[in-house]
Amino acid sequence: MALPLSSTGEAGEDRYQPLAEINVTPMVDVMLVLLVIFMITAPLLTVGVPLELPKSSVAEVTQPKGPVVLSLDREGGTFIGNERIETADLKDRLTQLAVEDPTRIVYVRGDRTISYARLMDALGVVNNAGFTTVSLLAEGAQPQ
Repeated sequence: MALPLSSTGEAGEDRYQPLAEINVTPMVDVMLVLLVIFMITAPLLTVGVPLELPKSSVAEVTQPKGPVVLSLDREGGTFIGNERIETADLKDRLTQLAVEDPTRIVYVRGDRTISYARLMDALGVVNNAGFTTVSLLAEGAQPQ
């Protein structure tokens, strides 16, 4: 800490008065050096050990497929995605999709005016096709 000399120079008075300012320049210098060190070393810490991995004959991991969306409209139409499916062909088509990936999720969307029996019939066809995860979709309620 710097101590300036007193300008008065009278006898009996202290010649030195403490300076009430803090010099932060050295602290800022140290912090900037630490910041640069961390910025340089952090990316180096995430690098893995270079290895030569052995070859394997197992099948490649496939990406999971998207969900199957089954829609029932008020005119009696049935859709898988955007493709219209006849009711007679629905079970065959769903069975084919279940054979490809039985873990896929099936979302069932139904118009609010369709009968409960029609919705339950569609859920039965989905279950008989081999799917085990089925969800019903609805529109969210508007906040009041």
